[in-house]
Amino acid sequence: MFARMREDVMSVFDRDPAARNALEVIFCYPGLHAIWIHRVAHWFWTRELFFLGRLTSQISRFITGIEIHPGARIGRKFFIDHGMGVVIGETAEIGDNVTMYHGVTLGGVTWDKVKRHPTIGDNVVIGSGAKILGPFTVGANSKIGSNSVVVKEVPPNSSVVGIPGRVVMSEEKQPPKPDLQHGNMPDPEAKAIACLFDQIRDLDKKYQSLKSEHEALKKKVGD
Repeated sequence: MFARMREDVMSVFDRDPAARNALEVIFCYPGLHAIWIHRVAHWFWTRELFFLGRLTSQISRFITGIEIHPGARIGRKFFIDHGMGVVIGETAEIGDNVTMYHGVTLGGVTWDKVKRHPTIGDNVVIGSGAKILGPFTVGANSKIGSNSVVVKEVPPNSSVVGIPGRVVMSEEKQPPKPDLQHGNMPDPEAKAIACLFDQIRDLDKKYQSLKSEHEALKKKVGD
């Protein structure tokens, strides 16, 4: 248990340059508190002590401003930065090394008692205010832009922005290790614009080639 808690603390240092020392992280990071309390609530929930699980999660919500249903499954090194307003539903599943910012919702779109919340793959980064709604998967190593509303499956290694969320960048090869530092967060819109410029250059080359062929053919016909 203590090894897991130490791992959680170290994951904060890996992803938050504002963290100065272990004492500050342990006592002043509500995202860390929410994860630790969730493990207790989830322990109750998996043993069908549903009331104690919900009561524990409600206490966590009151203390941290983060609402995690005790039924949600969360992997290792999950980091919630700032955290206020985060909501994670009952059937949500979160992989390892996931980073989530304040105001994020992992919600459902049905009242049926089925799998209705998203599954988040490993190494995913979810920007502040993003809403991911439905029982689909967000692929590993993906980035969800701030305030995006995602309602359909996201392929691995993708960047998603907008309302509704759209994939603006998708890499075929998985990066060896995601860079989750604040200063090195990807800019999906800038990448999308760069892709558009690349396409424009390719179209211009094709146009110039066709123009040359047309001029040559015109000259040949004239002769």
